[in-house]
Amino acid sequence: MRKGAPRIHATERTLAMLDAVIADDGRSSIAALARALEVPVATAHRQVATLAAEGYLTVCARRYLPGPRLLALLHTVDEKQVLAVVAAPFLNALAASLQTVVQLGTFEHDMVTYRLKAGSGASALFTQVGMQLEAYCSGMGKVLLAYLPDSVRNGYLATGPFPALTPNTITDPAALRTVLQQVNANGHAFDRGEILTGLNCAAVPVRRPSAEVVAALSATFTSERRAEEALPQLRDTARVIERAAFGRCDQSEA
Repeated sequence: MRKGAPRIHATERTLAMLDAVIADDGRSSIAALARALEVPVATAHRQVATLAAEGYLTVCARRYLPGPRLLALLHTVDEKQVLAVVAAPFLNALAASLQTVVQLGTFEHDMVTYRLKAGSGASALFTQVGMQLEAYCSGMGKVLLAYLPDSVRNGYLATGPFPALTPNTITDPAALRTVLQQVNANGHAFDRGEILTGLNCAAVPVRRPSAEVVAALSATFTSERRAEEALPQLRDTARVIERAAFGRCDQSEA
């Protein structure tokens, strides 16, 4: 989008009404929503009528709810893949700054799905975009496991003990549980040669506005010290990705 392009304020106000109606879940009248948004009641009724006519809202027992067109759009959206597209330029910048390989991953079916990979030497690293790897032995996997609901994490740990990939791999479920508690408390995780001897990774979470963790971001090094030193930049990049994906970008990030 061209920087500085004028916005259509009528569209902004209509979208604000759509947000308000969906968040309200039919509890309030259109007049009450209009007052909350500080728009004329007549305007609010026209906005809602238009949204309903276009299928973005539907009326049921005098309550306005998400309509079929909006629901159909939601079903076509892969939030995690959208996140990967948004994150790509920021991963490229981080990889160039750290002079290493950085990756973005998500959690599906007890595995880490590698969504993005960037940096000099990326092709030499064994991971590939689209592949899935076990979660217990990687930095990203530990982050994603650490922030799961307790019942889901406990179910995962119950599948252990886990196969050892290197002498450093944590295979005992109780020991892994302790590590995941530390990850949850500290907000970062490390892979210290647990998936491949001599490979060290630092990883941090990427969160939705609700604080729910939706992905993990990692950087790979041959040195444990370098992995630890990369944490501030990893955290900063994660925050930038969160703003770009779930909120408004700063002009410098647009």
